[in-house]
Amino acid sequence: MSETRTPPGCDVVTFGEAMLLLVADRPGPIEQAESFHKRTAGAETNVAIGLARLGLKVGWASRLGADSMGRYLLAEMQREGIDCSHVRCDAGARTGFQFKGRVTDGSDPPVEYHRKGSAASQMGLEDVDEEWLRSARHLHATGVFAAISATSLQAACKTLQVMRDAGRTISFDPNLRPTLWASPELMRHWINHLAVQADWVLPGLDEGRFLTGEQTPEAIAGYYRKRGARIVAVKLGPKGAYFDSDSGSGYVPGFPVDKVVDTVGAGDGFAVGMISALLEDRDVAQAVRRGAWIGARAVQVLGDTEGLPTRAQLEEAGL
Repeated sequence: MSETRTPPGCDVVTFGEAMLLLVADRPGPIEQAESFHKRTAGAETNVAIGLARLGLKVGWASRLGADSMGRYLLAEMQREGIDCSHVRCDAGARTGFQFKGRVTDGSDPPVEYHRKGSAASQMGLEDVDEEWLRSARHLHATGVFAAISATSLQAACKTLQVMRDAGRTISFDPNLRPTLWASPELMRHWINHLAVQADWVLPGLDEGRFLTGEQTPEAIAGYYRKRGARIVAVKLGPKGAYFDSDSGSGYVPGFPVDKVVDTVGAGDGFAVGMISALLEDRDVAQAVRRGAWIGARAVQVLGDTEGLPTRAQLEEAGL
């Protein structure tokens, strides 16, 4: 007789590219900046860092170059307490990096990517350790890892298939990156292919409109609910979010922010709140509220992860 076994590994695992982030010292065009602040960047690693700060055991699979940027990123992830046992450092490849400008009007800052041919873009099916994956409770996936190369797309599809077959929960954030895809149609096809395999789908309103052809949060959520999603949360920026789930639906208001410093990373912060709360068996409205609160914190800081709270800060906020 087979024995049902509780996964002994990580609470959450994720696959994705980490990049060195260089943030300009002053507002204006990136080329006019004279110095830059060094940070980490990456949709999946932002979420991994946020979950680790809340006390979850998080594993990250990736490839980095055996260069100074790769060593910096690996050390930062390890410092955050992330399991990096499935991060490979390639001597013959380089680590991706990006420049980010600064703005003062609350708009999205300019970003310039240098990731083509990076170590992470060379990931493929051989990087998917099925036993390690299945030892985790949950997989968080985004559309970024799927977009960086044909082989990473294969790996992304495989990770969702393995976890779905194992009966684990999966969250998916579309995180659309049009410049990484050959065409909008191809992007829509593959992002939806991944999204409909997930239990919890977390699109932004504009992303949802593009992906589904629907216009309202209710209709966007309904599109994925009809295709099997147990929970859909449509992010509405400062207005909060709309959710639809087996246990009900509704709107959760956003948290007021005195000044928006940098919008990058807000969606990742939202995912941190949603995933952490749902893995703690909080109800969906509570999970969305936590997501909205962390997303609001994320837009008030310069980098992608400075606003991600610790467990003590979360408890102090009553969330």
